[in-house]
Amino acid sequence: MSDPLRPAVLFDRDGVLNIDNGYTHKVEDLAWTPGAREAIKRLNDAGVLVLVVTNQSGVARGYYDQATVDAFHAAMQAELAVVGARFDGVYACPYNATGAVERYIHPDHPDRKPNPGMLLRAMAEHGADPARTVMIGDKGSDLEAARRAGVEGVRYHHGTDLDALIVSLLPRLVSPPAQG
Repeated sequence: MSDPLRPAVLFDRDGVLNIDNGYTHKVEDLAWTPGAREAIKRLNDAGVLVLVVTNQSGVARGYYDQATVDAFHAAMQAELAVVGARFDGVYACPYNATGAVERYIHPDHPDRKPNPGMLLRAMAEHGADPARTVMIGDKGSDLEAARRAGVEGVRYHHGTDLDALIVSLLPRLVSPPAQG
């Protein structure tokens, strides 16, 4: 018997989990949005998968490299650990249609939102139930990626309390899956 699929929240990163300063990549610039750490802990405690899906075109543009992206995510995980929280998975798309780093230039990479590749891979690799998964993003491309992945998209409005948003979504995420 296979493990049941789990509810999940797919988060865009910049502008949703952390303050977006434009190509935010330096660990010293990490500043969480209001209620972000509390929201992640709440989801962890409820058994909901927390998956980050972020476009990082700054890699293709040559502003920073993949190791810098990884270091930023490691710093986020370390700060979450202090409050007993964690990301279950982090997916970053370094590709862009234009840029300075040839290997990351792609006209329409399947992982680059609004394409759903990153979302679909994250859900498949972590056993997420699409019927109980939402994508929280601050841009139209996030919501379009959610639509293409077959999950609900929820817009985050800058400066609002992310934990309050999670409190409003949690009942339908943790409800038992519909029987077909």
